[in-house]
Amino acid sequence: MKDYYQILGIAKSASDDEIKKAFRKLAHQYHPDKKGGDESKFKEASEAYAVLSDKKKRAEYDTYGRTFTGSGGGGAGQGGFGFDASQFQGFEGFEGFDFGDIFGDFFGGGRSSASKRGRDISIDIELTFKDAVFGVERRILVTKTALCTVCHGSGAANGTEMESCVTCNGNGTIRETRRSILGSFTSQRECTVCHGKGKVPKEKCRECNGRGVAKREEEIKIQIPAGMDNGEMIRMPGKGEAVAGGAPGDLYIKVHVRPDAKFTREGTNIVSTLSVKLSDAILGATYTVPTVDGEIEVKVPPGVRHGETLRARGKGIPLQSGGRGDFLMKVAIPMPTKLSKSAKALVEKLRDEGV
Repeated sequence: MKDYYQILGIAKSASDDEIKKAFRKLAHQYHPDKKGGDESKFKEASEAYAVLSDKKKRAEYDTYGRTFTGSGGGGAGQGGFGFDASQFQGFEGFEGFDFGDIFGDFFGGGRSSASKRGRDISIDIELTFKDAVFGVERRILVTKTALCTVCHGSGAANGTEMESCVTCNGNGTIRETRRSILGSFTSQRECTVCHGKGKVPKEKCRECNGRGVAKREEEIKIQIPAGMDNGEMIRMPGKGEAVAGGAPGDLYIKVHVRPDAKFTREGTNIVSTLSVKLSDAILGATYTVPTVDGEIEVKVPPGVRHGETLRARGKGIPLQSGGRGDFLMKVAIPMPTKLSKSAKALVEKLRDEGV
């Protein structure tokens, strides 16, 4: 029985990431198209990875020394590969080596333009504290690859006729017989010239030279929802870069909230400092306090202590479920550093009374 853990050079307790890293290293080392490669060792490592990277197959292998879910006749323990081409996504690009070309052809298929997708775009945006609390609409200019504004992605000049694609003979697909380490296989791929349409324009769009996409500046309206916090992301599907014959990527906006001199945020609450005079702390008073909603009147109760928190309900961060958090005022009572003679006499009288 083959020891797949020994083949990949890992322990039986290896994590998924350790399995991937081990396979990546061996695939890079033994790929038969590379100088000094070893086809048999590459196939052996591939077989081990196909089993150990699949939770179900790995459990079967650990228990019985073989798998029962491999494709074809036998399980992996009987020599069956049990490959899943999707397991190899993300391993493309080892100095020209493309797993998709090998395993995609092995299973009869290969990648089509339906899986093509434009690049995602990430931008940063700065908001004031108040805009982050209540939300705001912003318009930004983004330079990106977008659908051509003249041909709207068709690649054809206005009024031109369409003709059969000579590359695929109007089929939209191309059949290829290719050689891989597992032998020769026939695959069917989408035509990269007509993108599966089977037709191409007689005259290309001059704006984009028939590509259907072009680099340009686009204005995008962004609706910042209420209650955004510093560092949060907004995803706008389909607002990323366009690609011919595929779906556009997404736009990600990272929010940066500018620090405010008066307010800070604690969860769903807005916090500020309320400076109260010593005499008002003793006797009580009414203060006018600025909030994100404007000024409010706050009653300071007699005998309030330094560090206490006063609360104005419903004046905080808007909640997704409705309603709002609270506005918290942390009381600060600054001690006077200088006293007049009369004030000092009053304080001394208070001390004599045990206050």
